[in-house]
Amino acid sequence: MIEKQILSNLIYDIEFTKKALPFIKEEYFSDITERKIFSLIGEFYEQYTKLPTKEALLVEFNNAGGLSDDQSQQGLDYISGMAEQPEDIKEWLTDKTEKFCQDKAIYNAIMDGIQIIDGQDKNKDTGQIPKLLTDALSVSFDSHIGHDYIYDSEARFDFYNKKEDRIPFDIDYLNKVTKGGLSKKTLNICLAGTGVGKSLFMCHCAAANIMQGYNPLYITMEMAEEKIAERIDANLLNVTIDELKMLPKEAFEKKMERVANKASGRMIIKEYPTAGAHVGHFRHLLQELKMKKGFTPDIIYIDYLNICMSSRVKGANANSYTIVKSIAEELRGLAVEFNVPIVSATQVTRAGFSSSDIGLEDTSESFGLPATADFMFAMVSTEELEDLAQLLFKQLKNRYSDPNFNKRFVVGVDRSKMRLYDVEQNAQDDIIEDTPVFDNTDSGAKLSSKFNEFV
Repeated sequence: MIEKQILSNLIYDIEFTKKALPFIKEEYFSDITERKIFSLIGEFYEQYTKLPTKEALLVEFNNAGGLSDDQSQQGLDYISGMAEQPEDIKEWLTDKTEKFCQDKAIYNAIMDGIQIIDGQDKNKDTGQIPKLLTDALSVSFDSHIGHDYIYDSEARFDFYNKKEDRIPFDIDYLNKVTKGGLSKKTLNICLAGTGVGKSLFMCHCAAANIMQGYNPLYITMEMAEEKIAERIDANLLNVTIDELKMLPKEAFEKKMERVANKASGRMIIKEYPTAGAHVGHFRHLLQELKMKKGFTPDIIYIDYLNICMSSRVKGANANSYTIVKSIAEELRGLAVEFNVPIVSATQVTRAGFSSSDIGLEDTSESFGLPATADFMFAMVSTEELEDLAQLLFKQLKNRYSDPNFNKRFVVGVDRSKMRLYDVEQNAQDDIIEDTPVFDNTDSGAKLSSKFNEFV
């Protein structure tokens, strides 16, 4: 039984105990003697911050009381039979223990919910059921317990001299300003007005990912799964959206076969209702994809941030600043938890819709968003740029490199095929002149000062 292996490891493996003990609860054990043993291990560790030996546990159990003679003897025999687990199964046991905690937490949450619905729990109402389920679904061991400055110095040296694994763009200037692409555990935000191309940008990048051999997960809350897939089709099949709808089935299948033969990555597109999902739902989705489809994403696109829910902030009284800031923090936490870059987008303010020079002050609803993001850029479209079939990209915040270099650059756009492409920069000096990241106005100067306080 997995329970005995778990309890045995709790007295033999300090790293396992640090990782697992906070998530294991007494009620997860169905056998009364196992409950008692677990309780004694937890009490010992809490009091002495070290693991009890088998001998100490036997003494504590013998003195505990509260059990029948048969149960006491059963418990003493149980402890005597506890043994250290082989080194080569410890990783497996950690994974199984995490799954054990997840299953028990979900089962208990469901049973508690049933009791609430049936009126058996007078202290709780039905409004608490979603939180019970969310908390249960969010059970996850944190495999990293911190960096020991002296002890881990060699690993730190290796980190300094290791080429960081990044997800590259297929656009030269985006790779240039990010020093090779998007790092894991980061939140990357595109700021633009309605219709400028936020979804186009993310669809293009996701299409490029699968051709590069990466596995993107595209979460949409604005458009249907089929509409996102349609944009990916236009990009990869090299046909316009209008032509796509007129393609004979045979021609479509032939083009898809060519893409399938060239693509070495895999993409999942998942639709949620607008404002109908938060990181708890995304976390559950990632777990389900891994278990049911064997799919683990290399990068996650969320279209888009402002229409997500927050798992922490609820209620009509919460202001938009708090909500958006919380969503951004939760998404970045998800990126860290699953070791992936997350790419999302946000709307500009009303003033930003008519501006040809968007700044951080034009971030819709929350200044907490740029404070949380690792990389943030604006996409600007003007009549002049549209005539040139180009978009202006402007760096707003960049933890990858100095945003003062290549602050602005242009990228070609083919809206009919949902594609971006490199263009010559020196012919656009009048469009991409070197200007401050913040607008050179009094309000922009004040905002720059305020932003520096955050970062």
